[in-house]
Amino acid sequence: MIKLDVPRFDTARILVVGDLMLDRYWHGDTNRISPEAPVPVVKVDNIEDSPGGAANVALNIAALGAACSLSGVIGEDTTGEILTQALQSAGIQCDFQRSQSKPTITKLRVLSRHQQLIRLDFEENFTQQDTGQLANKISFLLKGADLVIFSDYQKGTLHDIAGLIRMVRSAGIPILVDPKGEDFSKYKGATLLTPNLSEFEIIVGKCATEEELVNRGQQLIKDLDLQALLVTRGEHGMSLIRPGEKGLHFPARARDVFDVTGAGDTVISVLAASMGTGLALPEAVALANIAAGIAVSKVGTIAVSGPELRREVNNEGETGRGVLSREQLIQVVADAKANGEKVAFTNGCFDIIHAGHVGYLQDARQQADRLIVALNDDASVRRLKGEGRPINPLDRRMAVVAGLESVDWVVSFEEDTPVPLLEVLQPDVLIKGGDYAIGEVVGADLVQGYGGEVKVLSFLDNCSTTGIVEKIKQEKK
Repeated sequence: MIKLDVPRFDTARILVVGDLMLDRYWHGDTNRISPEAPVPVVKVDNIEDSPGGAANVALNIAALGAACSLSGVIGEDTTGEILTQALQSAGIQCDFQRSQSKPTITKLRVLSRHQQLIRLDFEENFTQQDTGQLANKISFLLKGADLVIFSDYQKGTLHDIAGLIRMVRSAGIPILVDPKGEDFSKYKGATLLTPNLSEFEIIVGKCATEEELVNRGQQLIKDLDLQALLVTRGEHGMSLIRPGEKGLHFPARARDVFDVTGAGDTVISVLAASMGTGLALPEAVALANIAAGIAVSKVGTIAVSGPELRREVNNEGETGRGVLSREQLIQVVADAKANGEKVAFTNGCFDIIHAGHVGYLQDARQQADRLIVALNDDASVRRLKGEGRPINPLDRRMAVVAGLESVDWVVSFEEDTPVPLLEVLQPDVLIKGGDYAIGEVVGADLVQGYGGEVKVLSFLDNCSTTGIVEKIKQEKK
């Protein structure tokens, strides 16, 4: 069972190397068409500059509270000075090589009423002449680094990334790479790559299923001498692939998606900072997944701060138990499975909670890391037990069951059987109380069909809701 905690990011020291950019935004109103050409006239009233590319990765790391150093190439120009000043003001240690012949890469976007009208790129790819001193700068910065990120946008800064990886690997420092292009062989020997699904499929081909994605990922790991792959999959979350292990699939966490700009930078930043503190890889990926959900719920490229991430994790911890809707339960079960947790499921009316119920649910909880209890709704109980039942309405029954320490999640169902719930949740263990043969348990064939277990546990002797009700009736006569 994985317990997710946000580590002390200020203990991590991360070195980022890659293509540096300045993202520039011109904002203004558009009220007329130019008389010179059929184009809108924008009256610029606000100019906004922010670090982009590898510089945005560094900014994300600094926002978490981790120590960050950054190296790359900029031009001998005012744009380069603006970029450097913005980074240094965020507490980032900058050691840049300056090109005498090429400008600082700049992406200028003209926006009106929150709509981008045009983007203008000022750039020329850097060559070996522009990056000749970069290896020496990186070698010096490595002395204070726990982990290195290479952020590749194919602008030339990392044209000798194979040599840089060999240098960092010889120093015994983990290497994360945000890759680009149609040839991943240049990243051979890195610790982990973080391609998005499109980038991944360019290399390995289309993947029709998650099983195919994992199998091809493991082959790529073998071919490139990696330790892991993290494939980001947009609305489908992300998949962690490691050699010889089952893939871990993390569902997307965003409730509302406003802007995916910079989400990849957020993922690799949180992943690196978490690993830099010593956090294990699955937990680091789980945090990066939560941070990505925060990032895409905002407009623009905005770094996720350490306190913001911690709040989100704490909020999930507070709301991670209790009564849930079916949709909420599907999400948390997927999260639990992605985190390596075993999920058990049981169901019943639970009309009057007695010692038999309590002992049974305690035993059920021992079978897995998480326990779901599904309750028949009032109409369903009436069909099963007859008029006069349930004694307690659904909301009260759910509140009492949710209050038991052994129970993680409580959900209701209106059908006569829990089979529709089992189909969507696919718990690892289906548990039933009473004197049943396993083959008699409703849903047993379904659960066994996908590889789950079915277990029958006993209630305490002489404990049943029906017996209690009958005893009360007798005493009233």
